[in-house]
Amino acid sequence: MSFTAGESVLPRLEPFLPQVQKPVQYVGGELNSVAKDWEGAEVRWALMYPDAYEVGVPNQGVQILYEVLNEREGVLAERTYAVWPDLEEVMREHGIPQFTVDAHRPVGGFDVLGVSFASEMGYTNLLTGLDLAGIPLHAADRTGDHPVVLGGGHAAFNPEPVADFLDAAVLGDGEEIALAITEVVREWKREGRPGGRDGLLERLAAGGGVYVPRFYDVEYRPDGRIAGYRPNRPGVPWQVQKHTVMDLDSWPYPKAPIVPVAESVHERYSVEIFRGCTRGCRFCQAGMITRPVRERSKETVQSMVDEGVRNTGFQEVGLLSLSSADHTEIGGIAKGLADAYEGTNTGLSLPSTRVDAFNIDLANELTRNGRRSGLTFAPEGGSERMRRVINKMVTEEDLIRTVTAAYEAGWRQVKLYFMCGLPTEEDEDVLAIADLAKEVVRTGREVTGRKDIRCTVSIGGFVPKPQTPFQWAGQIPAETVDARLRKLRDALRGDKRYGKSVGLRYHEGSPSIIEGLLSRGDRRVGAVVERVWREGGRFDGWSERFSYERWVRCAEEALAGEPVDVDWFTVRERDEDEVLPWDHLDAGLDRSWLWQDWQDAQHGEESVEVDDCRWNPCYDCGVCPSMGTEIQIGVAPADRSKLLPLSVV
Repeated sequence: MSFTAGESVLPRLEPFLPQVQKPVQYVGGELNSVAKDWEGAEVRWALMYPDAYEVGVPNQGVQILYEVLNEREGVLAERTYAVWPDLEEVMREHGIPQFTVDAHRPVGGFDVLGVSFASEMGYTNLLTGLDLAGIPLHAADRTGDHPVVLGGGHAAFNPEPVADFLDAAVLGDGEEIALAITEVVREWKREGRPGGRDGLLERLAAGGGVYVPRFYDVEYRPDGRIAGYRPNRPGVPWQVQKHTVMDLDSWPYPKAPIVPVAESVHERYSVEIFRGCTRGCRFCQAGMITRPVRERSKETVQSMVDEGVRNTGFQEVGLLSLSSADHTEIGGIAKGLADAYEGTNTGLSLPSTRVDAFNIDLANELTRNGRRSGLTFAPEGGSERMRRVINKMVTEEDLIRTVTAAYEAGWRQVKLYFMCGLPTEEDEDVLAIADLAKEVVRTGREVTGRKDIRCTVSIGGFVPKPQTPFQWAGQIPAETVDARLRKLRDALRGDKRYGKSVGLRYHEGSPSIIEGLLSRGDRRVGAVVERVWREGGRFDGWSERFSYERWVRCAEEALAGEPVDVDWFTVRERDEDEVLPWDHLDAGLDRSWLWQDWQDAQHGEESVEVDDCRWNPCYDCGVCPSMGTEIQIGVAPADRSKLLPLSVV
């Protein structure tokens, strides 16, 4: 069954919704959603988050672009999410295309399909969306009748594993570049679409701010390594740069975010109080690629919260950033909001922050309304040696002192977050997690005189990411990670004094290996992604849907004629002179600085500490001079050196 561009598929879809799980996620009509006139728009965007509605609808990036684009005259933006396999089957059987939830329009009729990749594990869902939309999987097979498929988000800093499926990719902040792309598309259409699809892509690529993969040829060495990337037509730059929005106060979005009709993973109004982080954690891609730090003013944060709560009715406000307590005005922000909403049903939280004894007071400010379930600290490494390696300069004494202050302030539950599989890690580093957790419980019992103290240990698998000092590191094999986690479990369960007071949550090592394949892979990995998808791979970020065996089998088949395999992309350590798949994509970080930081990390207890340049002299990472940017903060507090990562829930 065929649909015209802009036509609603809802009359055809609606009769089948009672047959699928959670049909409410497909009906739209949410508070603050927008359905603009199709014919009145010159440029039409479909914004896709390649995961389920409940995960995608709160995504901050999509929410911001949705508002920014819809505020522009003559521009229309609607949202689409990955459909569950049960609805996919119905859609294929009855010829219903991938649709937007706002007006249920076919995605294939839009000018631009913007895909936000928060994680590489959504790649197979992208292919499902393209196929259901009637868009050829491979960019080379598309015509002027198909949307430009544009990737963004953190994974776009290495889009090579999906380069064959994307027409273009954008690095960095999306607010300004989305509007710039819109104007390029508008002008191209007004001029009669000169040069066809390639003509539009050439215009987008010419300024160096949009990466068009098929305008670059890649050559490989006989041993499988990359020899280099080269533009294959005139006017295409050798390197593509990321985008940085410098004045966040001029972009106070989202103002009226979508209020979902179905349950979602985050039921709150979120305000990004600053963007970027310079603490220098060597494992953290987000901290590296979002530099420099740019703060929103206290006044803007307050007005955004007031407007957002008024426009949504949400009863929780999240103050977001990579490390929210590092905002130079965080004390004033927290007190101002706590005063404004005291006695109401509105609660405040810092889902990602750092804390010291002073900031226990901050945590107490944020929980005046009585919502106090627990605190989450993220030491990341179990031993002090490991924390030096990753540049998370937190001692056990620091952690225990902070936990003691929390218990004395009336908190009863503490969660500790760690990673397993970090570079140079040994069994003893992981077993040190058990000692730390037991000491937290012992301290809690001592300072409170209570036996109901609980500590939950949560462990994620480490994946080396592009644009970080660990981009050269060999990933630790899944079997080794699993063996260490079993030893940790036994160490906790075998302790009769503390074992029952410590909960342990962890994931097996195999999903991390596949994430590593997709994170640091090159264009040859695209064949693996496609084969996995054709064999039923969907929602690979969900443990119940993920199949390690399928990925390994498909990789063996797809890479059979290549001198590379899964281990080559994951557990192999890279040399300094190796061309990496993202070397032609500029995040602003000086490559030699990243390499030196990788060398500085490999000395165990003697690993070199890198200070935060917000409070210390510049250490030449390269971002500010190469990007023409600068750190934007207020007056530095007296001592920020010993703050611990914390979530206030």
